[in-house]
Parts: sequence; C-alpha cells; structure tokens
Amino acid sequence: MSETNPGGAPQRTIVLTGASSGIGVVAAEQLAAQGNQVAVVGRNPERTRAVAERIGATPFLADFERLDDVRQLAGALLDRYDRIDVLANNAGGLNAKRELTVDGHERTIQANHLAPFLLTNLLLPRLIATAAHGHDVRVVSTASLANLFGNVRLDDLDFEQRPWLGGWRAYGTAKLITILFVRQLAERLTGTGVDAFSFHPGTIATNFGQSSPLVRFGGAVTRGGYGIPVEDGAAPLIRLAADAPVGAPSGTYFDRLNANGRMRHQAKNAQLGRDLWSLSETLVGVDAVV
Repeated sequence: MSETNPGGAPQRTIVLTGASSGIGVVAAEQLAAQGNQVAVVGRNPERTRAVAERIGATPFLADFERLDDVRQLAGALLDRYDRIDVLANNAGGLNAKRELTVDGHERTIQANHLAPFLLTNLLLPRLIATAAHGHDVRVVSTASLANLFGNVRLDDLDFEQRPWLGGWRAYGTAKLITILFVRQLAERLTGTGVDAFSFHPGTIATNFGQSSPLVRFGGAVTRGGYGIPVEDGAAPLIRLAADAPVGAPSGTYFDRLNANGRMRHQAKNAQLGRDLWSLSETLVGVDAVV
C-alpha cells in the first residue's frame, strides 16, 4: 500500500536496514522528514520501534544472522508496500571473534553480504516493477574504505583457512564483496530502470565495532574524540537514497560524497563478481531474478 504526501503525490518508499543505530537512525529521520515513507528495519526490538515511532514510520524486526528472518522480512515488506523506490542495505558490522551463524556461515560475511544479497534478490521483482512505472529506483549498500585490506577467496568465504586478525580482514573482505555485489547488480539490472550504488560513510564516532579491542583502545586513547560526527557519516546514505539525481553511473562506489572511491583491484574483476553471485545464490538458496 502506498501512502501520499499532503499534496496528493504518492510517497516514495525507502527500505532502510540497520536503521536502529548509527548512521541508520540519522538517515531514517532525515529521509522521513523529506516526505518519504521509511521502513525502519533493525535487530533490536526496543530501538527499532522507538525510531519508527519517533519518525512516524513502520518498524520491521530481523536478525541478519538468521536467513529465515531475512525471508520473513522480505515477505512482510512485500505484503506492506506495493512500491519500493529504494532498498538501502545498511546493516552489518565487525566481529572480533570468529563464530558461525545458525545457517553455518561466518557471522561477518553473512550479516554484511549473504543476508543483504538474499533480501535484495527477494525484493528485486518489486523494485523492477516500481521502476517500470517511471520511478527512479535504487539499491544503495554501505561499504567501506576497509575494502582495501580485504581479499575475496571464493573457496574460503568463512575464513576457515586464514588468520582471523581480530575480524578486521573478514570485515574488509565483506565490504570488498559489497562493492563487487553492487557492481555486478548494476550490470544485471541494465535496462530495468533500477540503479545500484555503494559508498564509504567515513570513519564515524559511533559504537561500531565495540567487540574489537583495537576499536575500544582507540576510543580510550582519544577519549571518544576520533571519527566524524554520525550526522556527517549519514550524508552519503541520505544523498544516494534521496529523490535527486546521483550524477554517476550505476555501479559507482562513493568515498563519502565523491564518486569513484579507492577500491582494491578485485572490486573491478567482473568475472569474480559473476562467480561470487553464483556462489551466493547457492549459499542462500535463491534463484536468479536478473
């Protein structure tokens, strides 16, 4: 069901994951203030509902470390919205300890890639249908400059054969995979009217990565003074999700507000992107939509 703005025009619908903390909260608030209908997706029930209530939005609960949660989320979103203009894949994080999810995948790779890959594919028919009605439709994914120290090995996505290094190498790899995924998604969506973008929000002063001793040490020695304000970190997400031209080709990776941010060479390997897509389909049990 689509709502309307006071002037009678249909509201754009923005699905925003990771909306209960960090840049997700700021983005949800500002995108709602712009007149968009925001689906506030989060894992924490209290925070997610509080954000949604404060901005007059609808809360949706999902733990991305459970793929069944993602499937149920997709079903709930499709039942609720007959148009989806933007899917903002913002959920994810860094884990200092290597652990597997109930689905048998390493937590960092699942939360940052496999879960949003599944959600995107389940929502793609609705996104494409929305674009077919002449609307500007986008998939926006939160990546990171950390992609520069990632290394994609399709034979070891779960980091069984590589040093864990406090989770940083897995996190960088997950964000490199995010860029690869978006570039491959853009290629597959050519001609559908749906664009895809990824971005690095900047080093932000939030609670991100608090399971990491390195992050906690950095916060202690700087007395919490490192990083840019969360409002600044949310700016690229808001810009890419807003109803305004992006000014860059689909598939572009932004370093904050600047197009063509620095990427590890693997991010430009189109065949690796295709192979990653095929493997991801197998791992999450979804058939190709595009």
